[in-house]
Amino acid sequence: MKAAFLLLFCLASNMAAAQGYPTRPVRVLVGFPPGGGTDILARQLAPRLSEYLGQQFVVENRPGATTNIASDMVAKSTPDGHTLLFTTSSLAINKSLYKNLTYDAERDFAPVSIFAESPNLIVVPASGAKSVAELLAQAKAKPGALNYSSAGAGTSQHLAAELFKSRTGADIVHIPYKGTAASLTAVMAAEVQMSFANVPAIIGHVKSGRLRAIAVAGARRSDLMPDVPTMKEAGVEGVEVPVWYALLAPAVTPRDIVNALHGATAKAARAADMRQRLVEQGADPVGNSPEEFAKILKEEIAKYAEVVRISGAKAE
Repeated sequence: MKAAFLLLFCLASNMAAAQGYPTRPVRVLVGFPPGGGTDILARQLAPRLSEYLGQQFVVENRPGATTNIASDMVAKSTPDGHTLLFTTSSLAINKSLYKNLTYDAERDFAPVSIFAESPNLIVVPASGAKSVAELLAQAKAKPGALNYSSAGAGTSQHLAAELFKSRTGADIVHIPYKGTAASLTAVMAAEVQMSFANVPAIIGHVKSGRLRAIAVAGARRSDLMPDVPTMKEAGVEGVEVPVWYALLAPAVTPRDIVNALHGATAKAARAADMRQRLVEQGADPVGNSPEEFAKILKEEIAKYAEVVRISGAKAE
């Protein structure tokens, strides 16, 4: 009887919490500094969530520890839908890369929806290598002399580069930066010789001539840069590292709240003007269900565990 009473109490509490959601402004935490692809897409989604759900959704940048600070804050927040996480594939990567995390990517979050996804591309300074073959020739001629930047240890950019090194045997040194914007600034200034980054973060720099994209770490070419070959076309097999951008709530958030957030995210992703904006930035709109996202997260955790093992990548 006591167990049954507690179950009914929890169900009643969840239903009460879900009614009228949201009741105040909602914090959307992003584990990167402003200016990178994740921040850009979070700030495009937030106004639509505000419009559809009737309260302000405020993006807060909480960078540090390769998104682990933001993830931990959301995982430990009150599960009432008023503190959310907008993050990337880093959530799946970190489970294998960091051995003493204070949260669990599957246990401590309620997946809401993947908003969009995009491939990573390998980029070099405007004065840098004109092809993957030329970059590899430079690395072979001077082992350990070339550097690559990333948005931080454990990001998809870091894992993509380590996988690239593993597949090619190139000796290129990792220089982690605090976020994608800082990482790309280092490439544009030729402080490093290459980096991996997603299309929304690089497209403006590529069009302006400040960066050169030389390969897509994905299954197909980017519609925005059709002349850039895939990594396979450039002669390197097995380097496909796409990145997704997704919304999550703390675990045990009432299902009605998760459903409301999913409905609004999916509606935003499928809106004609948003779809056009995402495509123009090189991202594909998704808006999948919580169940579909949970399945992808589980699969990604397993995939990146293997990438970490093969590449020998380490948190720095």
